[in-house]
Amino acid sequence: MDRFDAMQAFARVVETGSFTKAAETLHMSKTSVTQLVQQLEARLRVKLLNRTTRKVNVTADGAAYYERVLRLLADMDDAETSLSGASAAPRGRLRVDVPSPLARMILVPALPAFHAQYPDIQLDMGVSDRIVDLIGENVDCVVRGGELTDQSLMARRVGDLRLGVYAAPDYLKRAGAPAHPRELEDTHHRIVGFLWARNGKALPYAMRRGGESLKVHGRYVLAVDDGNAYLAAGLAGLGVLWLPDYMSRAHVDSGELVPLFEDWRLDSMPMYVAFPPNRHVSAKLRVFIDWVAGLLGQYTPEPPRA
Repeated sequence: MDRFDAMQAFARVVETGSFTKAAETLHMSKTSVTQLVQQLEARLRVKLLNRTTRKVNVTADGAAYYERVLRLLADMDDAETSLSGASAAPRGRLRVDVPSPLARMILVPALPAFHAQYPDIQLDMGVSDRIVDLIGENVDCVVRGGELTDQSLMARRVGDLRLGVYAAPDYLKRAGAPAHPRELEDTHHRIVGFLWARNGKALPYAMRRGGESLKVHGRYVLAVDDGNAYLAAGLAGLGVLWLPDYMSRAHVDSGELVPLFEDWRLDSMPMYVAFPPNRHVSAKLRVFIDWVAGLLGQYTPEPPRA
């Protein structure tokens, strides 16, 4: 029995609650994972897991051993990365999930420079706006916009994106240019709805000007759950959009989108990199988070001058 493989298999079973899911994330057979855990229990002479036909629960001894295993695995990773040259050249496979517009417009175009600096990091990048089960899917981190609602995750705030309101010229020609955000509640105006993954609903947008504040709900003929589709709907004239600068800039410059309500202020969108609790932050994950923070820092509004 390889004790390292056995400890890794045991930890993954605890985290996923399933031998099948653990095997999938470790790219091993279920039989191999089961045998490794059984061999580990035999060596320790302790029952680590309670198995039923429906689920796997960790025993009290198993929970205590799991905490020690996490520290051991973390120490082994640190030992490897502290070897000569390793700390300067993180390596290994990194599984991440990022929003589709962020991937297309910011992260992927910048990846050649990232890989030039870290040639030994292999990125598996999921591109979506869905909720990701980081532990069950063995994802190292996700990049997400908006306040995080899952308090069980660890997270680092890596940026704040400036938002604006826009519409396509065809839409404005058809519906007229609204002079006040309240006009978007009128029957002849439409917004493009964005369905947030955390609750599947289109949320209102808060806007402020001086002492005046309001929340715009609006009416839509289309709501989507993907950022690229959201932008495409606005460009097609299906309604008014709320967009971060990085998504709108090129289309404003080309005349495909027209800014609205420029004297109104919208709260910036916070951006986070979230990762599982009790998961060691490896060198490769640290440099990826720092890289994302550096990229998004270019789109963060400067604080107002005193």
